[in-house]
Amino acid sequence: MQKLPPARVKATLDDYRQWLNTLGKRDAVAGLATAVVIGDKVVFEGTVGYADAATKEPVTPKTVFRLASLSKAFATAITGLLVDDGKLGWDTRLIDVLPYFKLKDAHASDQATVGDILGQRLGLPRNTYDNLLEGDVPYQELVRKLDEVDMTCGMGQCYGYQNVAFGMIGDVLFARTGDFFYHLVDKRLFYPLGMTTASYGLAALETSKSWARPHHASSRGWIPFTPNETYYRVAPAAGVNASLRDMEKWLVAQMGGRPDVLSPTLLKVLHAPGVATPSELHATPWRRGRLTAAHYALGWRVYDYGGETLIYHAGAVAGYRTMIGFFPKYQVGVVTLWNSTGPTPSGLMPMVLDGLLGLPHVDWAGLEHAPPRSRPVRKATPKHKKAVRHRKPAHH
Repeated sequence: MQKLPPARVKATLDDYRQWLNTLGKRDAVAGLATAVVIGDKVVFEGTVGYADAATKEPVTPKTVFRLASLSKAFATAITGLLVDDGKLGWDTRLIDVLPYFKLKDAHASDQATVGDILGQRLGLPRNTYDNLLEGDVPYQELVRKLDEVDMTCGMGQCYGYQNVAFGMIGDVLFARTGDFFYHLVDKRLFYPLGMTTASYGLAALETSKSWARPHHASSRGWIPFTPNETYYRVAPAAGVNASLRDMEKWLVAQMGGRPDVLSPTLLKVLHAPGVATPSELHATPWRRGRLTAAHYALGWRVYDYGGETLIYHAGAVAGYRTMIGFFPKYQVGVVTLWNSTGPTPSGLMPMVLDGLLGLPHVDWAGLEHAPPRSRPVRKATPKHKKAVRHRKPAHH
């Protein structure tokens, strides 16, 4: 581990506090929880806004959020622990474990491995069947229809991000252990790491002591709505709920601070760059400005960020957004969870990362410019004139 200059770290955290204050004053997010971790120490913890804007219940570090695709790293970690146990291998073929597994290309079906699902390199078009999952078609039906989909490339040869196909790792682990996927994660990861509020599924979210409702924007401010079940049906891909306090512990473990749970050898495997993900280099302004290489590892993305290796992932389901990233060389990481749509919060993490690395400051979140002025309401038009029609503001 190389140390970052303490004065630079302090200045960055002071700046972060200011950015969060501005975020709150502008009401640019319903609620948000974020932390910065160095080594095994939480050096910054911040919250903004509400777990429920209707009741004004505040977000706290113990408020539980949906993690969305940050769940994928738990699936790859538990798989790695079972690989270490000898229950299966990264090269275990899917056809040897899952009787239903079949792709349109017979050769690809024969070759596909556990590592191919978890490394997002099955050769399927990106987000295959997500639209049908969102249309309430059962997961079990969708994985049995993968053989109807035209392949975009040969097995392992290109990147295609999946949720439905990624979910098959749960079936693989059940077949090899006789235990349910979420039990395995609970016993081998949540419990030993002390992630006391982490769980799987909608019922568990809604019975949490404090949990963040998803929100959408309206002309009357942030409006909470009922979370949906959809992506909980692919639990390995998007099923975890956790608080900021839980995710601080997860970050410590991923940066090597809990070798009793996740060994350095396993972490090296999980974080090793695999298939190239060129689309990531252009996805957002901060990626265009900072990334020079992007790959998918196992449930993690690996970026070359300003000349340093960044291990990263983001997640999004209706009304929730999540981001986590760390520099292994410095053992410094950031995690951010929020419960509303809108682009502003996603620019915060790269601003913190820039500060920590001493890169030129860029306002990726758009917080330092004057907020857009609301359009003045026109006076009512006299009746003898033709009335002007006003469009209602669009909801996010």
